[in-house]
Amino acid sequence: MLSKVGNLARVLSRETTWHVPGMLSQGWWRVPDVSFGVTSRACDPCRASQSTSGPNSFSVRSHTCGELRSTHVGEVVTLCGWIQYQRHGIFVILRDFSGLTQVIIPEESRTELKAFCDVPVESVIKVTGKVRHRPPGQENLNMPTGEIEVCAESMEMLNSCQKLPFEIKDFVTKTESLRMQYRYLDLRSSQMQHNLRLRSRVVMKIRDYLCNTHGFVDVETPTLFKRTPGGAKEFLVPSRDPGRFYSLPQSPQQFKQLLMVAGIDRYFQIARCYRDESSKPDRQPEFTQVDIEMSFVDQAGIQALIEGLVQRMWPEEKGSVSTPFPSMTYEEAMRDFGVDKPDTRFGMKLVNVTEVFDGTDVLFLRDAHRRAGGCVQAICVVNGAKHLKNKDLESINHLALDHFQQEISVVVVKTDGTWKSPLSKMLPESVKQSVHQLTKAQPGDLLILAAGQQDVVRPLLGKLRLHCANLLEEKGVAVRDPTAFHFLWVVDFPLFLPKEEEPGELESAHHPFTAPHPEDADRLFSEPHMVRSQHFDLVLNGCEIGGGSIRIHDASVQKFVLEKVLKEDSSLLSHLLEALASGAPPHGGIALGLDRLLSIIVGASSIRDVIAFPKSFRGHDLMSGAPGFVPKDELRPYHIDVKWPTAGDGTKQ
Repeated sequence: MLSKVGNLARVLSRETTWHVPGMLSQGWWRVPDVSFGVTSRACDPCRASQSTSGPNSFSVRSHTCGELRSTHVGEVVTLCGWIQYQRHGIFVILRDFSGLTQVIIPEESRTELKAFCDVPVESVIKVTGKVRHRPPGQENLNMPTGEIEVCAESMEMLNSCQKLPFEIKDFVTKTESLRMQYRYLDLRSSQMQHNLRLRSRVVMKIRDYLCNTHGFVDVETPTLFKRTPGGAKEFLVPSRDPGRFYSLPQSPQQFKQLLMVAGIDRYFQIARCYRDESSKPDRQPEFTQVDIEMSFVDQAGIQALIEGLVQRMWPEEKGSVSTPFPSMTYEEAMRDFGVDKPDTRFGMKLVNVTEVFDGTDVLFLRDAHRRAGGCVQAICVVNGAKHLKNKDLESINHLALDHFQQEISVVVVKTDGTWKSPLSKMLPESVKQSVHQLTKAQPGDLLILAAGQQDVVRPLLGKLRLHCANLLEEKGVAVRDPTAFHFLWVVDFPLFLPKEEEPGELESAHHPFTAPHPEDADRLFSEPHMVRSQHFDLVLNGCEIGGGSIRIHDASVQKFVLEKVLKEDSSLLSHLLEALASGAPPHGGIALGLDRLLSIIVGASSIRDVIAFPKSFRGHDLMSGAPGFVPKDELRPYHIDVKWPTAGDGTKQ
């Protein structure tokens, strides 16, 4: 097979053109450019007639494969693309980014052009021919170009394709690792072409809205910076100065605040950001955000700007976006949904049933009510008992134990309204009826009850709420509308939260530059753990797609937060503190996660489907092999020596 392809490639060389008899008299001839092996511009009639703008400008083609329609019948066109299919030795289906076109080799030309029927799929060819209607009954209504075909007059091999690791067809399933390893092939798929081109259009609309409508300035900020306190882990970049390292910024946060001090007034950037963290479906080590900062603005102004931005950049085919977006406080989100980024496309809200169990004999339920910070809460999974089987109920219990080390009670409400649960015999009917009334449970529903500290019970039930929705959807039950887009502002976050590893110490809920809520400003110096912040998140379908805040613009307040509350070394931020003391205006901003937003718009399960060259779950580039090893002699200028891990016998691994 390989020898056959090799011989064919030699026959169908780059400068080989196959002509239909009689076409030479019409001027279809080519003059090779000796230096570059391309057709001379002066001798190609397609160039003379092509438009000066659009996808065919400056190209040897006259049209793209997906744009031909019945209105083009009778025109002589030139197409370039990849061979998608070959059929019956007569038809070649040609593909480019815009779609497919059927090319037919006419009977009188099959002797001259028959070699193209053996060309491997995914080879690149150039075809010139006349557009004609397909014969009656042979139209393909599922194909935008299905009413026409191109009758080939000449065909040219531009490059032959070797055997590929997978077919470039949408119905062919591929593992993600294989897609990442051969990303340049995966990007040929129609879905990836659509995703990346949509991304480009969205970014252009964002730039137009911010620059031309609202006077923002696009400013590039450095990607080689210094280590900063707090936040996610940063990537370090060695320098040639002994012991000195750059750090890749988690975001341009400090730079955009410095730009406000500099009087830029309105800044934005399509910014590359880096975090040395393991990848997740909605996160990877390098990502892109729409970074925005404004001077002399309040929270309402930033939110109105973003609502207008979303409306402007939103793809027309996805419907319209209504503004203003609804808003709820952090406390309301945690109370009703158990998470600070609630998916409001479905119900199953958390219900506080603590009071119901005050007088019961079930010790763990009664004590949860009487203990400080304790509660009993429930969620009602509508029709859960009808659709969820024993293995599903086991997965619910395992999730609670594995992630929260917490026992839960699962209650099946049978068709007669009675309970199927170990709790059934321990509780009087009056308590059960009270639970039914509060949760609105009906026969066939499933109740999940959790008792314990409120700051554990809420996130636990919030997690189980989403898990149950996934289980129901796996069984074909419609829970969330995949075509719906529910935007939500979550506001009034705590300014600080207890550290997980050291509960007695505080860390920033957003970042250390967030200003306290005006109503709580005085408590910052006495009760910092009780202070709300001017931090707000934009949530879409249960995913955080943006986070912003009004910033601290007073140097003394910023220094107090760093040193006294967060116990950080303020000298690492001396440049920012000096800038704030140099006449910094009040300012605030927001960053939208471009990758997350686009993945939701196109319905992708991972942000990797909207990034051209993403990293794997381990943060590796499977295509190039990055990160790679560096020889010891190349590390010497950076004063770095690698300490290799050793096996149990003391040998290096």
